[in-house]
This record gives sequence, C-alpha cells and structure tokens, in this order.
Amino acid sequence: MTRPGPQHRWELLGVLRTLFVTLPRLVVSRRVTLQLDDGELRATVTAFDPRPDLRKMPGGRFGDVRITARDIEWNDSRFERADVVFRDLQLRPTTAPALSAAPVEATVHVHADALHEVFRWAAPRLAGEVGADAVARLRWARRPGLGDLEVDARLDGPMLCLHPRAVTMGRRRWELPARTPAYRVPLPELPSGLELTRIEFAPDVVAVTATLPSWQLAMPRTRLEQFLSQLRFADLRCVRAWWRTDR
Repeated sequence: MTRPGPQHRWELLGVLRTLFVTLPRLVVSRRVTLQLDDGELRATVTAFDPRPDLRKMPGGRFGDVRITARDIEWNDSRFERADVVFRDLQLRPTTAPALSAAPVEATVHVHADALHEVFRWAAPRLAGEVGADAVARLRWARRPGLGDLEVDARLDGPMLCLHPRAVTMGRRRWELPARTPAYRVPLPELPSGLELTRIEFAPDVVAVTATLPSWQLAMPRTRLEQFLSQLRFADLRCVRAWWRTDR
C-alpha cells in the first residue's frame, strides 16, 4: 500500500540526511568503482563535502555538495584529479522521487600531454605543451627547434582560442603586441549535454571545466530504505552494494 505523500517525503529527507552524514566516513580515502551506462569509472575519493542548509532541508533542499577525487580511470582515459560540485541539490518529492541539481560543475585536471593530443587531432602541424612554469607553448610539430610560441587560452563556444603573447628562441624572448590574432582550434563535442566553460593551465597540467545545466537521478524509496538499513550497521558492504570499493 502506498504511504501518504507528506510522510513519504519526510522519510526520504531523513534517509538523505543520514547519507550525507555517513557517506564521507565510508568513501573518503578509498578506491571507488562506479558502473555507469557508458563504462566503468574508478577513482580514489579525497573529499566528500556536503553542506546542507538545515533551514532549507524541510523543503527538500540540501545546498551544494562537493566531491574531489584523484587517480581517475574512465574506460581508456586517465585523469589526475577531478572536482565536481552539485549546486542546489534537492529532492523532488513526486510519485517517482528524484534528486536534482542545477547546475553541476566538473573540473578535470589532466596531464599536459592532453594538449598535445588535441593538436594531433585538430591541427597536426602544431604541437602543444604546458611546462612546469604553468605556461602553454606551441611549436611546429616537424621542426620543434625553430622556437616556441607562448600562448594564453580561452574558450569561445566549441573553439579553443590561443592568443600568442611571446616568442622564444633559445634564451631569447620577444613580447608580442596585444592585437596579435588568436589561433582557433575546434574542440570535440562533449557527451550528455556537457558544455565547456573554462580552461586553465597549472604546472604540467591542463584544468578543463565543463558544466551540465541540470541533472537528475531517480531515487526509488525501496532502494533508499535498503541502503539506510545497511548504513545502520556501519559496514563497508553497504558501499559495495552501490559502488564496489577496495582499499
């Protein structure tokens, strides 16, 4: 028999509040495996930071939730680190309850070799790298000894715009005028409605941020109740039931 709507809503809110309190203790510093629709994701969780607003929780709103992971493997891809923020996470207490967030922001830190791979795909004549000084440089792929072109980067829709700022040859460096035209590189389309919103350089790393305007995950009551029952025993098997973890 279906439970009354208000009672059902409060039960779901109680379950989710318990999850936010318990999950950090269970998953932080552990290797986690997620079975996704388009492959398997493995990562070591380094931070799980829910920040529920207790004043808004009775209305089903949980505020922002931040998750950080390192040593990420997704099918054949490897990433050094990722930070994901679920903005305005809330429970939608319909007949088919669901968690939703809008937006979801994901920043992926990849080794600087990724920039070289982008140019191999989009502009084979050029090679790109990011040095230990966090400066991005371009050079001719077939004649690297001719020198380097230092560039800044920004996103313009589906294009990566590289704005030259200096030329280096050996130990000599020449600043370029601010009006020097940018070099535009097309980027591959991202899946599932993700939109590229920012690119930054760090020592030997490229940090790319993508935004999902809205996200939703079905939360059937039976699944939540089963998970809560397992959490009461503080047993790591409850994590494996959803994600499979290993030390």
